[in-house]
Amino acid sequence: MTGNTHLPSTIRNPDAEIAALALRFDRANGPVIALMNRLGGSVEDRLALLPKPVLRQIETVTRAALERSHRMAGAGRHAPDLGRRATPALVALTGAAGGAGGLATSIAELPVTITVIMHAIRRAAEAEGFDPDDPAIRVECLRIFGAGSPLKRDDGVNTSFIGARIALSGAAVSRVLGSVAPRLAAALGQKLMAQAVPVLGAVAGATLNAAYLTYYREIAEIRFALLRLAQTHGAERVLAGFQAAVTPIPLDRRV
Repeated sequence: MTGNTHLPSTIRNPDAEIAALALRFDRANGPVIALMNRLGGSVEDRLALLPKPVLRQIETVTRAALERSHRMAGAGRHAPDLGRRATPALVALTGAAGGAGGLATSIAELPVTITVIMHAIRRAAEAEGFDPDDPAIRVECLRIFGAGSPLKRDDGVNTSFIGARIALSGAAVSRVLGSVAPRLAAALGQKLMAQAVPVLGAVAGATLNAAYLTYYREIAEIRFALLRLAQTHGAERVLAGFQAAVTPIPLDRRV
């Protein structure tokens, strides 16, 4: 990890910034994701109807894309920053292209979408003073994809990452991929079902890709900001403050 560049947090009480991050987390799901949450049951039912070979294909494509995404996103590290609005537009175009041909082209489009999202996650790490090519931060970037789903809010953003350092062996990284890929595949599988109808799927693909990009980028910015604060003020204090400030998760998560 590189030294962080946010010096103000080292000389002031972090509580206000922690509370602001908790508020961002509470608001991470935008209107499109909220609508998908309301439709979640029917979408999940449709996803369960997919043949098992197709479900396995989605997970296989997702894992392979995750394994390559750092390298592909890193290749564009020195490209001009397109800005916060242009990146969702780019990922929306990939979603439209994928959805235009139904399920088959939607699956083929997944690696591109995952790479664009990974690029945004790496940018979030850099903004907080971390090197996304540092092995530990590379793992943290992967964990973003498993730290909660746009379609099933959980508390993954505030657990199991601050102070939880793993031995960065090939086997350990493989275990991280093994745990992240199924969760991401499930989230992306629901997206695929929503864009599975040719032509209409292009609209769904564009809209959902932009929503997913915005969600994962927001979660990345929150996590890396908390990690920066933890390095200065201590993990226990930062996590306790964040957990206390986050709105409790409803028992019915589609509420």
